[in-house]
Amino acid sequence: MLPLPLPELPPLIQSASMDSLMGALADVPVDLRQQKGRHIVLMRGRRRLLLLDSGTLRGAFPVAVGMPGWETPTGRFKVLNKINQPIWVHPVTGHRVVEQGPDNPLGSHWIAFHRDCLGRDAHDGDRWITIKGCTTTGFHGTPHRWTVGRAVSHGCVRLYNEDVKSLYRQVNLGTPVTVLP
Repeated sequence: MLPLPLPELPPLIQSASMDSLMGALADVPVDLRQQKGRHIVLMRGRRRLLLLDSGTLRGAFPVAVGMPGWETPTGRFKVLNKINQPIWVHPVTGHRVVEQGPDNPLGSHWIAFHRDCLGRDAHDGDRWITIKGCTTTGFHGTPHRWTVGRAVSHGCVRLYNEDVKSLYRQVNLGTPVTVLP
């Protein structure tokens, strides 16, 4: 099945000054700036997500990234799945913790881009936990707006709900994702 065509949208600049956007864009490697088609570039250190389309900046969003010990993975990935109104499942117990709604830690939309099946032992801030099986890292909204712009997550990338909704509409399964340090 072919992916749905992506909407034609004018360049979209959100939540940043032109100077900071030009600085962020200048830090994107030339090959990514010249890449054909839509792709997501996450600048983990700048805590900024850029949506590029054949060299045109379509979106720029502030984000929260993984905290020390739970860093958002770097590398080249692709959008694996998209879920409108996701349900959060606890990574250790596998239980559904929060159903859809305003208190869901995933916010209104989920865009997965990395799957890890190695498991891990890690500290969650209060205690050591063991995660067995596969975990998925993605972009999602958050009811905790104050976290955006910080390194506070367990590896996922948090956006304001209105920003993840915009991103969700503009990408398809298979859209390339590059996470820079």
